[in-house]
Amino acid sequence: MAVRFSASLRRALIPFALAQFICSYAGSNMNVMINDISEDLNTTVSGVQVTITVFLLVMAALMIPGGKLTDRYGRKRCLTAGLLIYAVGALLSAAAPGIWVLVLGNSILEGIGTALLIPPVYILTTLLFTDMASRARAFGAISAMGGIGAATGPLIGGFITSFFSWRVAFLFQAAIVILIAVLSRKWVTDPLPADPDMPFDVRGSITSALGLVLVVSGILAADDNLALCAGMVIAGIGVLAWFFISVRARERAGKPVLLSMVLFKNKTANLGMITQNLQWLMLMGTSFVVSAYLQVVRGYNAIETGAIFTATTAGLLLSSLGAERFARRRTQRTLIVAGFAIAVVGIAILVPMVSNIGGAWAFVPGLFVSGFGLGLMLTPSVNVVQSAFGEDLQGEISGLSRSVSNLGSSLGGAIAGTILVAGIAATPGRNYALAMIAVAAAGVIGLAAALALPRGRVAT
Repeated sequence: MAVRFSASLRRALIPFALAQFICSYAGSNMNVMINDISEDLNTTVSGVQVTITVFLLVMAALMIPGGKLTDRYGRKRCLTAGLLIYAVGALLSAAAPGIWVLVLGNSILEGIGTALLIPPVYILTTLLFTDMASRARAFGAISAMGGIGAATGPLIGGFITSFFSWRVAFLFQAAIVILIAVLSRKWVTDPLPADPDMPFDVRGSITSALGLVLVVSGILAADDNLALCAGMVIAGIGVLAWFFISVRARERAGKPVLLSMVLFKNKTANLGMITQNLQWLMLMGTSFVVSAYLQVVRGYNAIETGAIFTATTAGLLLSSLGAERFARRRTQRTLIVAGFAIAVVGIAILVPMVSNIGGAWAFVPGLFVSGFGLGLMLTPSVNVVQSAFGEDLQGEISGLSRSVSNLGSSLGGAIAGTILVAGIAATPGRNYALAMIAVAAAGVIGLAAALALPRGRVAT
């Protein structure tokens, strides 16, 4: 039976869904601006790739600390602060005279703003939607808007860039964020008071962020220096291992920790988070690689590239809109398995496009199929993870889930993007194919994780 929300909850859900939409949109809309930004700011494809990847990385690294700060300073206050920081970053990006100012505005400030505003969205959703059925539907709507934002980013960004300027695309982001701030001020309430005395694990926050930065930065360095790449990745893994060991020790000693280790003791949730990570890796990896290839190698402009990506948007929208109906007929596991299988087929269709078969529009079938598969499993993966824990851990698992998803987006841009950029001048066709094969391999791993999920009942 379908769950109905009260008028006040429907109003609150609007700014929440818009917030997830614009943050996901921001991660993909720059993909169609590669040539325009490169020419205007006198930089390279690699420079734009770093800007996009660092934005996604900052989100991933600070998402969990951002969630912890909501208890100390209040969820609505953190939401507002995040929106304001994001707006400043978007305005600074719009006026950027060079690539490093764009990195400061887009990658750093927008990344910090997102890390502050997204945790309150999920925590307030948990607090306001009090029963599991309504909460699952609310999370589904927010997650679907995130997927739609990522899928429509190239289309909207391409339209604005072609008819106005890539700088106006950042003004568009600022306008949406200000609208969200106004709506949340009117329609969102925080049911719990802030606790200024709430302890905060500063050491854990720094350590976890440093580990993630080292791993992703190492991957980005692969096309220039393999030794540096290996060293940074190994160092990052070591720092993350130290983080988990220290968190376990502090937790046993009864001290405050950034992340409770109980979140990693649930097999279903662990597998669900792996599928979330790989879904976003596939979505962002495909978006960057195909966008860059069409613009830099084939010579298509922003609007042409964005138009081609309407296929992904259409596929994702079609499956997302049918998510609730699918969930009543099939288990979450079945939908995730089917989603990965379909998405991998879509990526496989895209690989031969390196041969220039049928022009740029030949990319449409593969983009549609992969988008449909990704849309089919975005909401079930969120529901699998969230429903694995009780009321007391919903806030923490929401923050961890968002961090894992954003890390997947960052890895998609870093891994697939680095493979493409390494040979985009000398061997663009070969490197495009290799990058897409890497994305497909991630999908196969995701399919294996989905198959390992326990079989469950169809939702009623």
